[in-house]
Amino acid sequence: MNRILLAIDDSPAGLAASRTAVHLAAAMHADVLALTVLPPIAGTPGMGQEAERRSASALLRFAADLGADAGVPVETMTQEGQPARVILREAERWRADLIVLGRSGNSHIGQPYIGSDVKHVLEFADIPLVVVPAR
Repeated sequence: MNRILLAIDDSPAGLAASRTAVHLAAAMHADVLALTVLPPIAGTPGMGQEAERRSASALLRFAADLGADAGVPVETMTQEGQPARVILREAERWRADLIVLGRSGNSHIGQPYIGSDVKHVLEFADIPLVVVPAR
């Protein structure tokens, strides 16, 4: 495996997925594409949208810093759209060998909770996935 797509968000599981992706990439001498997906922006950008962009930038900087500390090349990208679709599209475009993403932090008694975006990626990905819980 030479290319790992990391789908990152600001959840505890998303941050744990970043650590996992960098750890795997270091062990396999792989490159990482850290991707964060923002909701589609309609009309004139407002203050909330600017805050989301700043948050996305901080997330990607976090992943890039983890990579730099481990000697792993981390490319970063922000896209807009429906997260599962964007993740699958970018994994194909970038020719990723593995997708790493965090699962939702919510859970039901006795069962892990996997959000709808993770389920969608699990169902439609044609490459291996690692789904990381929050630590």
